[in-house]
Amino acid sequence: MYPIVVGALSVLATPKIAVGLSDSEVGKIAREITVLIGGKNESGSGVLIKKDDTTYTVLTARHVVEKKDAYTVITPDGKQHAIQFKNIKKIPNVDLALLEFTSNNNYSIAKIGNSSAAVLGATTYVAGFPKAINEKQNLPYSFPPAGKITANASQALPGGYALAYRIDASPGMNGGPVLNEKGEIIGIHGLGDENYQNRKLIPNPTATYLKTGKNLAIPIGTFLKFSKSAGIDVDFVSPETSPTNKDSTKSKADDFYIKASSEVKSGNFQEAIAAYNRAISINPQYTDAYNDRGVVLSALGSLPEGIKDFEQAVKINPQYSIAYVNLGIIRLNLKNYEQAITNFDRALQINSNIADAYLNRGKAYFYLGKKEKAIADYDQALNINPNDVQAYDSRAIARFRLGDKQGAIKDFGRSLELNPQNAKAYYNRGVARSRLGDDRGAISDYDLALKINPGYAQAYGNRGLARLRSGDKKGAIQDLKTAADVFRKQGKEDDYHKAQNLIEKLQEQ
Repeated sequence: MYPIVVGALSVLATPKIAVGLSDSEVGKIAREITVLIGGKNESGSGVLIKKDDTTYTVLTARHVVEKKDAYTVITPDGKQHAIQFKNIKKIPNVDLALLEFTSNNNYSIAKIGNSSAAVLGATTYVAGFPKAINEKQNLPYSFPPAGKITANASQALPGGYALAYRIDASPGMNGGPVLNEKGEIIGIHGLGDENYQNRKLIPNPTATYLKTGKNLAIPIGTFLKFSKSAGIDVDFVSPETSPTNKDSTKSKADDFYIKASSEVKSGNFQEAIAAYNRAISINPQYTDAYNDRGVVLSALGSLPEGIKDFEQAVKINPQYSIAYVNLGIIRLNLKNYEQAITNFDRALQINSNIADAYLNRGKAYFYLGKKEKAIADYDQALNINPNDVQAYDSRAIARFRLGDKQGAIKDFGRSLELNPQNAKAYYNRGVARSRLGDDRGAISDYDLALKINPGYAQAYGNRGLARLRSGDKKGAIQDLKTAADVFRKQGKEDDYHKAQNLIEKLQEQ
């Protein structure tokens, strides 16, 4: 504490306190400056950053408009503005691009903030348009709840990515604005959590993936620097100043944290763990580094070590809800259902808007035989995220087990609308239809499951039984033979012998 020396004629001035805007106020600003960028094959988001008479400039991530395509900018009023690919300006050395369109309409322009001042723990926001899971969808604009800055590195990753934050952004929001609590743009969102996990490493695929919530952006200061060197005139007076934590111990920890993210994406998991170790050794209170290291360790099968990291994260910050979710997921994998529920309860006490906590608590209740409670949790998960395929599938199974086969069929149908490549959902809906006596509908579902996964032995077996009930004995035998062959190749001897015995009985008739 520095002493205050007051002279005889001195007057103490009341300091001006910078007060951030409310979430709704920032949300209103974000909605007015965020645009949808559509192409024939890809879609993304962008932000209005400049107006020159009737010409508007949109800043986005370069990978959003990388492919040669006919792009369209859709402004907040729903107007469509065609973009010629040859006129897109790619900014050298960074994953950024500029698009221009002309309009006589008056659109809001983003205010440029100081990305260097985005220090660890600062409030941040992201806006954009989630990517449709299939061509039938048209997902609306999204403004997720506020998140926190987890790193602002001095050493950027390839593409210029240096700003990390924990927020529930959806795929497709790439190119959208990252905002501070004043509603100023401090970065361009480009890489989400799904880019930084090797899903195949998760030990139990029936559980939701562990969460980092990590997203990466290119700081707006990087855009200002490289656009100027590339001779691109954006008419901005840069607000960038030296950040509070630049060249400090925590800034160095940020650099290792960002490096770990890059190593995970590249599949270099041991190198990632080493980078997290360095970040933690520099900043022992780095909760995000503990959580994310725990994700990598757990994904590699080191569950006890992962649990220790999640527990350390919540020890440092008892309000760290994501670490409680991850603890619950690991304990769900370990079949410690009661303990998992306790972890999910704690996460939801901190933040009642975590869809993954409801989804996985629902699974824990289901495994404990409490199917009504499971369905109630799946309902909550879907209220938060109406496009959660796993929640529809899980609720469908719970409804089926409770005898509500029509409800199960409806849920599987919604799941398949969102993800038409889900062979297991077709199979399960086929089972539900068979139980209702609809063998024709069941056969159709098994056909679709096998089109996606030609090695789906159970689908061959069940289609064979449905064909038998429909009077197609020859088709039934053929399906059962195929099922038997696949079971044998998979080493499932019991299933192989069951199929063989049924084939022999049918052939004897």
